[in-house]
Amino acid sequence: MKFFTSDTHFFHKELLKDKDFAPRNFDNIEDMHAAIIKNWNDRVTDRDTVYHLGDVALNFVRPEKRANEQIFRLLNSLNGHIVLIKGNHDARSLFKYLQANNYLLNGQSKFQFHDVGTIIKMNHRQLIMSHYPIMLGIVKQVINLHGHIHHYSVNIKENINVGVDTPEKDYLDYAIPFGAPFSESDIEQIINGKKIDFQKRK
Repeated sequence: MKFFTSDTHFFHKELLKDKDFAPRNFDNIEDMHAAIIKNWNDRVTDRDTVYHLGDVALNFVRPEKRANEQIFRLLNSLNGHIVLIKGNHDARSLFKYLQANNYLLNGQSKFQFHDVGTIIKMNHRQLIMSHYPIMLGIVKQVINLHGHIHHYSVNIKENINVGVDTPEKDYLDYAIPFGAPFSESDIEQIINGKKIDFQKRK
C-alpha cells in the first residue's frame, strides 16, 4: 500500500516555540518524535511505501555527520520503504548519507530519492508529487500532492497538501493522528471532499 506525508521536521526544536507558524503542541522534540513514530508505525508496515514530500528533518547538531547519523537512526525506526523528495530544509549531505547507508528491506531499498518530484498513477489519476505546490493550469485527472505550506491550503482543488499539519485533513470524515501518513483511501476522500467544497462555492 502507498502512503503520503510531508514536513515532519524531525529535530526542528525551534518549530515548537513558534506559536504563529505551524504550531505543534508538544513540550519537547522527544515527545513530538515519539508521537510521529507511533502514529506512523500504527498505520504503515514494512511492506508499504511512504512518499515523504520534503522537509523530513532539520537538525542543527554539529558536526553535520552526527546530525545525519541521528536522522538516519530515527528514520530506521519508521516502518516501510521511504521515498524522499527533497524539500527546502533537506540538506544534500543528508541524502548522500542515507544513500551511503541504504539497505534492502523486503528486497527493496529502504530509501529512494528524488530532487524535485515524482509521478505515479493511482485510482485512474496522475499524482504529481513535489515539495512545493505546483500550479497545474487546466487539467483532467491530475492532482498535485505537495507539502511546504504547513497549515495553509492552496485555493485550487487539484492541489492537495499532505503535510503533517495540513488543514485539508478536515475533508476526512474521521480523525488522523498527528504524524500518521495519509493512506490511498485518505487521499481519495480528501480529493473528492475538496472537489465538492469547490463545487459548492459556484
